[in-house]
Amino acid sequence: MNVEEKEKYTRRAREVWDDYLSSAPARIPKPRKQTKLVTRCSPGRLLNVVQRLTSEQKDAVKDMGFGSLLSLRCRTLRRSLCLWLLERFNTARRSLEICGERIHLSPKDVEHVMGLAAYGKDVVNSGPDDLIADLRNSYNATNRGISVRLLEERLAAPEAGEDFKRSFILYALGTLLSPTARLDVSPSFLHFLINMDAVHQYNWGKFLLDRLVREVSRFHQGKQRAVGGCLLFLQLFYYESVSIEGAGSFSPIVAPCLSSWGEEEITEREKRERELGGYGCGEVIRKKSCPGMEFPEYRVQVEGLSGGNMSTGIEPNPVFEQDMTQADEEQMDRDFSMEEISVANFPKSKGMMCGDMEMIVEPDRTACRNKEYGCSETLDYMTKNDHEETCLYAPCACPLPNCDFVGSSEQLSLHFSSKHWDAGRRFRYNIPLAVSLGMNEQFLVLQAEEDGVLFILNKGVETIGNIVMVTCIAPSSSKENFLYDLVSGKGISSLRLKSLTDNFPGRVEGFPPMDFLLIPFRFLGPSGELKLEVCIWNSTELG
Repeated sequence: MNVEEKEKYTRRAREVWDDYLSSAPARIPKPRKQTKLVTRCSPGRLLNVVQRLTSEQKDAVKDMGFGSLLSLRCRTLRRSLCLWLLERFNTARRSLEICGERIHLSPKDVEHVMGLAAYGKDVVNSGPDDLIADLRNSYNATNRGISVRLLEERLAAPEAGEDFKRSFILYALGTLLSPTARLDVSPSFLHFLINMDAVHQYNWGKFLLDRLVREVSRFHQGKQRAVGGCLLFLQLFYYESVSIEGAGSFSPIVAPCLSSWGEEEITEREKRERELGGYGCGEVIRKKSCPGMEFPEYRVQVEGLSGGNMSTGIEPNPVFEQDMTQADEEQMDRDFSMEEISVANFPKSKGMMCGDMEMIVEPDRTACRNKEYGCSETLDYMTKNDHEETCLYAPCACPLPNCDFVGSSEQLSLHFSSKHWDAGRRFRYNIPLAVSLGMNEQFLVLQAEEDGVLFILNKGVETIGNIVMVTCIAPSSSKENFLYDLVSGKGISSLRLKSLTDNFPGRVEGFPPMDFLLIPFRFLGPSGELKLEVCIWNSTELG
C-alpha cells in the first residue's frame, strides 16, 4: 500500500469514527460500587487479649473503670452497617439521622452501650512534652506512634501492676475505643496516663464520643481514607435504638449493652435486617429499664416481700402519676446513669416504677467537680452530668512545654500573664499583628490585651508546605468563638484564611478537623521562618 492509499484509508477511518461518535447514544455510566470501609477499630483483637488475662489482671482492669470491656463478646464489625451509619452521622449536631428521626448522641449513650463512665474530669491528651519523655522512651514511641504489637507483648506478661494498667488502656484505646487512621497508638495518650491512680476519675464517655466525632468529621472531609473512632459503639447503639420486631415488642435493657451482643446475636439481627429490606426499616425506640436493677452490685432482693411490692413509707402522689406524660418518662429514663446512682439515690419528686416496685426518696447534692477551679454550683444527680459537661470552669492546661499549671481559663490567663509574660505575643483585637515562626517552632501563644484570652497559632508540616490555624484555649463546651484572619505573602502573591476559632483546653497535638491555611515552602524565608499577619476579632462579625 503506497502513501496515498494509506492517507485515503486513514481519512476514511476517521470519518467513520466521527460519524459513530456523533450518532451513538450516550453511554449510561455504571453505578459505582459501595465504598469499602477501612478502619482500625478491631474488637476481635481486644477480645483475644481479654480472654488471656489472669484474675489479678481482670481485677486491675475493673479498678480502672474499664471492667465493662471484660464482657466484650463480638469479634467483628458489620462494615456495611457502619458505612451506612457514617453516611447519616451529622458531626455538627452529634446525631444520627435514621428512620426519619434525628437521634442525638451524648456521653450517657456511650456509658449505656460501652459501660464507660460519663462523668468525671475531662480527659486532656496534651501538656508539656518533657513530662512524658520517659514514658515515650519506655514504649519506643516514634513519630508514627506506639506499636500495637509491642503492647500485645507487654500484656502477655502475668504482672498486673502499673505498667500493665497503662499498657491495657493504650491497647484498648488504639484497637477499639479511640483508634485513629494509623496502625499505631497515639503517644499523646500518655499525657493522661502519667498518674494511673487518677484514671478511674476521668469522663471516658465524653472522650470516646469527642474522638469519634473528630475522626468521622475528618473522614467526611476527605482528609483520611480510614475511619477512626469507636465504630462498635455506633453499631451497638443502632441495634439498641432501632427495633425491627414491631411496636408491641419489649425487652428490658441489660447494661452495658456491650455484654448483650455476641456474634450469634449480631448475625441473627443482620439476617432480620435483610429480610425487612435493609437498614433503617425499623422503628426508633426508647427502651424502658429500671436503673440499678441489671448490675449485680445494685440488685435489690425482693423475693420475701408480700405481693412483690416495696414501699418507702411515702404515699404515692396519684396526681403526679396521672400528669406524667410518655415524654416525661422517656426523658427520666435517659437521665439516669447506671454508674452514678444506687437504689437509695433517686431524684426528688419523681415517681419511678419498675414492675411492682416504687420508690420516692430525697436526692443527694454534691459540688461540681470543678470546685477547685472556681465553680460554686451544688448539684443533684439529675443535673450534675449536664452541668459538668458545659461548666465554664473546666480545667485548661498551660500550653508551654515546661509548665504543668492547670486551672480555669480565667486562672490560666492570670497565670500566663504573670509567669510567662515574655513567652508569647500580646495583641489587640481587630488590629493586624505581624508574627514570625522559626523553622522548628510548632506554635506561638497569643494573649489579648483587652481581656487576657489566650490563643495559639499552630503550625504543622506537610509534604508540600506548612499548615497553620488559630485555636482558643477554653473549655471544649464553650460556645464563644472568635473570627480570625491569617495572611501570608511572597512578593506579589498572597494567601489568606478567614475562619472561626475552635476551643481546646490546652495545646493541640496534631491537627483536628477544622479550617487551616496551607502555605507552600516557597513562601518561607531564607532560614525557613514563616512570616504571617494575624488579626483576631472580639466578635464573630467581620470587624
